Amino acid sequence: MALKATVFKAELGIADMGRNYYASHSLTLARHPSETDERMMVRLLAFALNADEALAFGKGLSSDDEPALWRINLDGTIALWIEVGLPDEKELRKACGRAKQVAVYLYGGRVADMWWSQNQGKLARLDNLSVTLLPVEATQALAGLVNRTMKLDCTVQEGQVWLSDGSQTVPVEPAILQAPR
Repeated sequence: MALKATVFKAELGIADMGRNYYASHSLTLARHPSETDERMMVRLLAFALNADEALAFGKGLSSDDEPALWRINLDGTIALWIEVGLPDEKELRKACGRAKQVAVYLYGGRVADMWWSQNQGKLARLDNLSVTLLPVEATQALAGLVNRTMKLDCTVQEGQVWLSDGSQTVPVEPAILQAPR
């Protein structure tokens, strides 16, 4: 018997000063049995950093041909493809050919640093790719905010991010390793 995904509900309020984006989103996150709380919260953070009404979660770990998140235009073209974790370099090249913009959010401390060292040269040729490294202390702290029903507020200002559940706040300082050209 196959294990089923665990469903989480999140009310996410976003105040992104740099993009002048202020909205509240009611989200349903399905956590695959092999997905950690940390990865699920990195997906939620990636949503907050790229939020708009058309951004949606992909099928995730259960599907190789869909990203963690994506935004599809009305004409069916992919405007934004978002991966979290340590994606395969070949899959990223393929995604860059399919989508107007591709974003990767790396996490995992030393493992993420090693992944970047191995793939940086190959990925530098991809003009529509951005790579952001999330500090391991922050992503592990984000996992501490997990509840089946969450009410979270996210503030983004001048490269700083704060995610709060009302009783604790997790500061995140993403490091841009590669920006799209």
